[in-house]
Amino acid sequence: MQTVKKTLPACPVETTLTLISDKWKVLILRDLLTGTKRFGELKKSIGNVSQKVLTSQLRQMEDNGLLVRTVYPEVPPRVEYTLTDVGYSLKPILDAMWDWGTEYKKNMSEI
Repeated sequence: MQTVKKTLPACPVETTLTLISDKWKVLILRDLLTGTKRFGELKKSIGNVSQKVLTSQLRQMEDNGLLVRTVYPEVPPRVEYTLTDVGYSLKPILDAMWDWGTEYKKNMSEI
């Protein structure tokens, strides 16, 4: 795979948002944090995402170095996705989002 040098925003927060700002990308990260998944497993666990959109998001994440796509020469072909070390490094961010969302839902249910 040829690496394309990208111009990233000067602001680190904007850089992070550029890489994971889509809701599907965050859900893909969430699901891959537990380990390697096949395409069908991701589609099922993520829910209401089209095959086209999921494929596009996975390709973008691969291009950005967040995950690795492995194709096995079988019939039918088996394709698996695994987070890279860079992808796994987003775990604290997702954990913080989980904690914040849990607290928010708790607080809103008390209103």
